[in-house]
Amino acid sequence: MINKYIICMVNVSFINPFSDEARQIVREYGNLNTIYEENGDLIDTVIHSHSQDISDEESIPHNIVDLALKRLEWYVKKRNNPEFDYRKYAYLYKTNITRFDVIAFYLLVQAVSVKFGPNSRESRVMVESQGKLMESRMGELLLTEKKEITKTILSTLLPGEVNWTMFSELISSRKIKLTNLVLDHGNIILDRDDFLENLGYKLENRDPNKMYDLLIGDKIKELIINKMIMQKTEDYILKVYEKSQRQVEPNPILLELADKITEILNEPTVTYGYRGSSTGKVEALTLNPEAFPPCVKIVMEGMKSGGRNDAIILFLTPFLSYARLYPDVFRRNTTLRVSDVDPDLMAVEKEILPLIYHAAERCTPPLFEDQPQEKVNINAKMGFGMHSEIELKHEGETIWYTPMSCEKVKLHMPSLCKPDKTCKRIGNPLSYYVRRITDFRYDDSGEEHGKETREGHGKK
Repeated sequence: MINKYIICMVNVSFINPFSDEARQIVREYGNLNTIYEENGDLIDTVIHSHSQDISDEESIPHNIVDLALKRLEWYVKKRNNPEFDYRKYAYLYKTNITRFDVIAFYLLVQAVSVKFGPNSRESRVMVESQGKLMESRMGELLLTEKKEITKTILSTLLPGEVNWTMFSELISSRKIKLTNLVLDHGNIILDRDDFLENLGYKLENRDPNKMYDLLIGDKIKELIINKMIMQKTEDYILKVYEKSQRQVEPNPILLELADKITEILNEPTVTYGYRGSSTGKVEALTLNPEAFPPCVKIVMEGMKSGGRNDAIILFLTPFLSYARLYPDVFRRNTTLRVSDVDPDLMAVEKEILPLIYHAAERCTPPLFEDQPQEKVNINAKMGFGMHSEIELKHEGETIWYTPMSCEKVKLHMPSLCKPDKTCKRIGNPLSYYVRRITDFRYDDSGEEHGKETREGHGKK
C-alpha cells in the first residue's frame, strides 16, 4: 500500500511534458501575463525541497520565468562548471515542482521557437537540457517509482507492437543506434515476456532472464523514453516556429524571455586555474600565428602529396578550431560544441575555414584540386557531420575532434615534429599555443602586456 501511494505521487509530467496530464496543467494555468508575478506556492516548494541551498536569494526562483531560466542555467552550469553545486538546484529533482515545471518547459520551447527557430543554438540547448533533466530525474526516483513511471510512459509513447521503423527518425538523427535495440523480425523487443517467448529458446547455456536484464532491462527503456521525448521537443519547436511564421507579431513576453535565454548561453565559460584571466572567465581568443608551435607552422606553409590529408584534416583543423574558440579545453576537460562559443558560426566561416583552406591550397598539389571531398571531412572534424556546408542543424552529428597529442604527431606524422625549447615542456600542440599566448600577455610579475593579444581577447 505504501509503495502504491508513493508511485501515485509521481506524475508522469515530471518526466514527460507531452503527457495528457501535462497538457491539462497548461490548459488550467490561465493568463500568460502572470508568469512574471511572484508565486508564493513556487517559492514555498523550492525552499522546502530536501537538500536545497537557500542561503543565496539568487538561487531561488520567484516566478515561472525565473524557474524557466533556472532550468537552462542548471544545464549550462552542470555541463561547464567543474564546481557545480547540486544543492542550488535541488528543487528541480523533486516531484512536487511538476505543475510549475511544465509551464516553464512550454515557455522555454515557445520562446526559442518564435525567436530563433529550430536550427538555432538556443533550440539545440533546449532539447539537450530537457534530455539531461529527464535523465537526472529518473536517477533520483525510487526503483519502484522508476519502474512504474517507465511502464506508464512507454505504454503511451509506444502503444502496441513496436516496429523498428517507428524509430527511423531517432536513428537517422543518431539519438539512438540500431545496435542499442534487440530486434526480432523487425520488431523491437522491450517486454520481458516477449523476450523470453521469442528469443529465450535461442540462448544456449545462458539464463534468458539475466540476458534480458543485460540487453534490455530498464536501461534501454529509459534511453528510449529520453530520446523520444527529446525528439518530441524538437518536433514541437518546429511546429511552433512554423506557426509563428504565419503570425503578424510574436508575443512580446516570449521575445523578452528569448533574450534572457541568450544572455544565459552567452555568459563566458568559467574555468579554474587559468592564468589568462583574473576573473577566471575565458572566452574565445583571436588567433595569434606567432604563438603557433613549429608543427603547425610547417602545415600552414603547405604539405607534400604524401602527408596532405592527415596534416590538414586530422591535425590542422582541430588545432585551429580549438585554438580560436576553446584553447583551454585540456585544462577544463569539459565538452563543448563550436556553437557554444561561436553561436552564429562567424569565426568558423570568416577565420578558421579560410586559414585551413589556405594551407590546403599551398599543398603540393593543392589538396582540394584533386580531392574536393575533403572539405566534407573538415566539417565533420568540427562536429557538423558529413555535409558540404557547415550548418547548425547538423551540429552534433559528429564530434568536435580535439588536437592530437605530440606523441601521436611523432608517430603518425614525424616530418612535422621539429621541436623547439618550449616543446620540451608540453605534450600537445594546443598546450604549446596556450603557454605561448599566456607568455605574450603576462610578464614575470603577472602584469599584462602585448597589445595584439589583449585586444583580441573575448572577440567572437
